[in-house]
Amino acid sequence: MKKKEKITIHDIAMEIGVTASTVSRALNNHPRISPATKKMVLEAAKAINYKPNRIAAALRHGKSKLIGIIVPTINRNFFSSIVRGIEEYANARDYKVMISQSYDDYRKEVETIDALLDARVDGIMVSLGKNTHSYAHFDAVLQKGIPLVFFDRTTDELTVNQVVIDDFASAYQATHHLLDQGYRHIAHFTSHMKIKIYLERLRGYSQALRDYGIPFDERLVVESNMQLDGGQESTRFLLEQGLGFDAIFSASDYAIVGALQELKKIQVKIPQEVGLIGFSNEPFTEFTEPALSTVDQKAIAMGQTSAALFFEMIADDGKPKAMVKKTLDANLIIRSSSSRIS
Repeated sequence: MKKKEKITIHDIAMEIGVTASTVSRALNNHPRISPATKKMVLEAAKAINYKPNRIAAALRHGKSKLIGIIVPTINRNFFSSIVRGIEEYANARDYKVMISQSYDDYRKEVETIDALLDARVDGIMVSLGKNTHSYAHFDAVLQKGIPLVFFDRTTDELTVNQVVIDDFASAYQATHHLLDQGYRHIAHFTSHMKIKIYLERLRGYSQALRDYGIPFDERLVVESNMQLDGGQESTRFLLEQGLGFDAIFSASDYAIVGALQELKKIQVKIPQEVGLIGFSNEPFTEFTEPALSTVDQKAIAMGQTSAALFFEMIADDGKPKAMVKKTLDANLIIRSSSSRIS
């Protein structure tokens, strides 16, 4: 057969001398088609590299078996591990995933939601962008009854199923560890308070200080983009303002590496003079000098739990269940950067 750009069921039918409707029924395992015919159709489909059109299948059967995933960026181990968890869970149930990046761009997030709806996905899973200031673009998803799951970066402004870690408890534990190590002037690196994870981590940090009898000093809370350059700029700000600090708890591993770099430039000893803790357990934290303490967010488990929640939502005749929020425990990984008392 002459190679075509797009192989259809009509090509399979011509190849083996049956009707297109017979091919369609065989591919969909129709009981009226004999096992011999089904085998012949499947072998022919494989031989000519037939790929079923999932959108067309969705129009016929009401299910595309596709899940759309939106993450801020895929080049961070945390988000790529979440996607891995979702994909492994979904693939085992004959579902595929479509992955998009918002790059923390609100317009990009809006456009991606429109594209996923056009692709007739059966569900959408989202980690909100830092610059998402309105949630109206999710209204169409909810109105269509399409299961929607927020993970990690979520909001309470919508009644949407969520999977998060206990950000408050994790931040409390990290700050409390620094206090137990003798640090008393602990700075906190954070980002936009519109994103709930940063609000919860700030809350855990400030509560740990209060429980230890140390007044909360808002001057030691520095907001940035939570990237490497943000950590560098935040550290320079603390130094230039003469804000005496002896530890930093950052809501991001990338920002804490930036802090480490800046402090090393002026030969500050870590952890003797300044203790450092990050958040996410990115792989590089284990290989810095000194190795960085961090909070392990259990990304793969978060992805698997998000996928499991989606399948729970469609279990009852395809109708989403009531709003569910699943909170996972995270754990503090203590390494050299925060351990000055043996």
